[in-house]
Amino acid sequence: MSKTYLESANTLPIYDECDLLVVGGGAAGHSAAVAAARAGVEKVILMERYGYFGGDVTGDYVLMVPALSWKNYSMVRGLQEEWFTRLDKNAPGSYISPSLEDIGKTAPILVDRWSLVHGCTTMGPGEKSLVRAPYYEPNQLKLEMDAMVQELPNIKCLLHCWGTKPIMDGNAVKGVIFESKEGRKAIMAKIVIDATGDGDIYAQAGAPFYSKSGIPGRDDQSALVWRMGGVDYELFARWRQKNPDEAKSFAAELEKITGFKTMFFPTDRNDVVWFNNWLSGMNCINLEHLRQTEFSVRNSIRATIKFCREAMPQAMRNAYLYDIAPQFGARCSRRLEGEYVMSRLDFAVNREFEDVIAWHSTVMSGVPIEIPYRCIVPKNVENLLAPGRHVSADPHAIAALQLVPQCVGTGQAAGVASAIALKEGTTVRNVNIKRVQKILCQEQDVPLPRQDNTDPKLVADLVACNYGRDTEMSRRIRKEAGLDW
Repeated sequence: MSKTYLESANTLPIYDECDLLVVGGGAAGHSAAVAAARAGVEKVILMERYGYFGGDVTGDYVLMVPALSWKNYSMVRGLQEEWFTRLDKNAPGSYISPSLEDIGKTAPILVDRWSLVHGCTTMGPGEKSLVRAPYYEPNQLKLEMDAMVQELPNIKCLLHCWGTKPIMDGNAVKGVIFESKEGRKAIMAKIVIDATGDGDIYAQAGAPFYSKSGIPGRDDQSALVWRMGGVDYELFARWRQKNPDEAKSFAAELEKITGFKTMFFPTDRNDVVWFNNWLSGMNCINLEHLRQTEFSVRNSIRATIKFCREAMPQAMRNAYLYDIAPQFGARCSRRLEGEYVMSRLDFAVNREFEDVIAWHSTVMSGVPIEIPYRCIVPKNVENLLAPGRHVSADPHAIAALQLVPQCVGTGQAAGVASAIALKEGTTVRNVNIKRVQKILCQEQDVPLPRQDNTDPKLVADLVACNYGRDTEMSRRIRKEAGLDW
């Protein structure tokens, strides 16, 4: 439409002032707030548009966190692993995964058991081993994420508040305007973290960004997850192993019924599964695509359950709708064009970065890869960081960088960086990155390379496998880039 409406000038009340304002309480934003508060920021405000924290994790029902280990090494720790140590203590049995003690084990009886659970054993050729990949109950995790912020008196939580617009002074962000049931108000902050996942703040602040790429893959898909009860997942998984051709036919029929790719995965309990789905050609900030995804998936649920009951009577005769995720499953929208843009070539050559803030196993490369601080630093805008699924990456690399562990890792680093910048009187752009790395490693249990406490055995194993550069994927990407080594 070409019509416009001229909004009249308005005086907004300043609701509050703080040292650090985090907009978005998903995996990245929640981690940023907790890490910053633990690193000594005096006043953190954590703003979330829903009534709980976790975003995709607890609201979109992305009920599995992949690739937390490599061989027998726990690679993604810090706040990510803390989720599960807290669940172990306060809600035993609320997630399933190979334990930290069992990762890397190759015993046939263990591999046989965990091969039934997607992502819990290594993929590809060679001997199979166990991988840390927890499947969890989202409501139990909501309780833990609540507890993590309530334990820190220097975090003030704002729920049911939607950050809508940055407050600018030249090219510096000075706060954010937000909407709530109380009306439109403002919060002033020394540093702002855009953890919206869609770049809602940095896009309006003047930072360059990429729009949805249109390349088939995660950067072109949306979802609405739901759960089905009354099943015997292990019985189905055993049948699938013994009957691969029939299993492919089962999956194909599901896609015919729904009109989009869909499949179910295990949960923390054997009698409930969760249906993930992949609707292609979508943009997760497009109103028509949001509506289309919501209706398309919900319209397919009853037919899907009916088919499962009839096609798999032994395992699914009593299947029923357990629940539907309260949030839309966002994957693709804006991507930051930050001070560094990660590419899949970085994965293929296992590039080293002096400003590394996370060292993660990923579903793309398997071996740990380095994520630099610069990929959460916007160009042209000051006092702003942007961790999470909208980080600076090309349309190929973003598929591995927008998953839950990478959101937690970049969020935790953003929180620590904000704390150091505030303490030392620098900007987040010019923060003392060595100090940030030291706190992440020594105080917040985040593994990083080339630090005083980097595990030498891990480094030796990486050298022995040439940092994963000899894989078929790595060779293919290097060849496409014109590299012959």
